[in-house]
Amino acid sequence: MPKSKILKYTAMGIIAAFIATFFLKKEKQQQGHPRDYAEIAAGKIIRAATEYNSISFYVDGDTLSGFHYELIEAFARDHGWKAAITPEMSFDKRLEGLATGEFDVIAYGILATSELKDSLLLTTPIVLNKQVLVQRKATSPTDSLFVKSQLDLAGKTLHVVKGSPSILRIRNLGNEIGDTIYIKEIDKYGSEQLISLVAHGDIDYAVCDESIARVVADSIPQIDINTDISFTQFYSWGVSKQSPVLLDSLNSWLHTFRNSDEFKSIYRKYYRTSNQR
Repeated sequence: MPKSKILKYTAMGIIAAFIATFFLKKEKQQQGHPRDYAEIAAGKIIRAATEYNSISFYVDGDTLSGFHYELIEAFARDHGWKAAITPEMSFDKRLEGLATGEFDVIAYGILATSELKDSLLLTTPIVLNKQVLVQRKATSPTDSLFVKSQLDLAGKTLHVVKGSPSILRIRNLGNEIGDTIYIKEIDKYGSEQLISLVAHGDIDYAVCDESIARVVADSIPQIDINTDISFTQFYSWGVSKQSPVLLDSLNSWLHTFRNSDEFKSIYRKYYRTSNQR
């Protein structure tokens, strides 16, 4: 694979850190407690955390783009607000920011799990997605590293973004196949950087959203993403349990907006290479 392709995805972590610094300097937050709708409306700024990747939020020339970026911008616009968006690669840090009031919403696809339902409120589903295994394509029919089915995951180490909801699914999968699947959480990289590490041979396996994997696989042809880790499920945004009115507002808006031509246009723009309906 051309070195430029690897550098592209490795560099995204650096870009994300730069953008995060820029936005934090531009919009200083007073941390302490989660805000609900009335406090956000009074300030007319909603603070959102997301991940920097080719689906959610990224820089395209001199323009900010991304599915979740455009959605939170549309929500803010329709309420007469502005959106202050911070790319945060660590899922755990997004949750921490929500709990301290640094963020009002995690504008990123969150898979509903029993653990997460205990710590935050999830919006009505926004998109369908699933978790897939990212590995290098087999170099020969007897390639011992290549995973042909979930049963081959026994004893393997899968790398995931720290705090990712996929961790619970991997543990359950280990129970289903009757063997141990080891998990290594990475806190300084997002999904695309993990895929780059797989492609470069630094790690052998990663787990990430299929939508992200498909976009990256177009540029890194030696990557295989054909082994499913989870079933196709609905993904939502998340807010603090102390922000029930904000949740109601998001749900009401999503109910209407998801049926609009604008939403369909945004969806097609970023999920055109996906299997999702």
